[in-house]
Amino acid sequence: MSNFEIREAGLDDANEIGKLICTLATKFITPEFSSQAREHFLSSNNGKSVEQNMKSGFSYFVATDSKQLVGVVGVKDNSHLYHLFVVEHYQGMGLARRLWGIAMDECKRKGNRGTFTVNSSNNAIGVYEKLGFERAGPTVEKDGVFFNPMEYRSDC
Repeated sequence: MSNFEIREAGLDDANEIGKLICTLATKFITPEFSSQAREHFLSSNNGKSVEQNMKSGFSYFVATDSKQLVGVVGVKDNSHLYHLFVVEHYQGMGLARRLWGIAMDECKRKGNRGTFTVNSSNNAIGVYEKLGFERAGPTVEKDGVFFNPMEYRSDC
């Protein structure tokens, strides 16, 4: 198994984070979207958008292996899991769980009492369920983008 380093992301990581998100989203999330929705989703999750998210208070952590970015987690408003992506080759190694755990702990340290939300893509529902999220409603389609509202409640 690889030795991952997980650290808080900085503005200088934004472009690389955006590339990772867009590459994985193109393969796993956007194929079911209309071309217009796909373009909107990808432009809303590129490096410039990630940088803007960071400047507006989102918390991001990145995982690297030999200095190569292999995973990212981003949280909005200390309660909404906004991004959780792991490079395909590294999936199934527990990296998403580690990233989510670090982000969740940071949110709790900042005052979150243990309730979190995520808008899961159709293909990631099972991953979020393994992390302890439960569906909070039916699949939503907004402007050609599909997502599933989910919620996580921890005991502490």
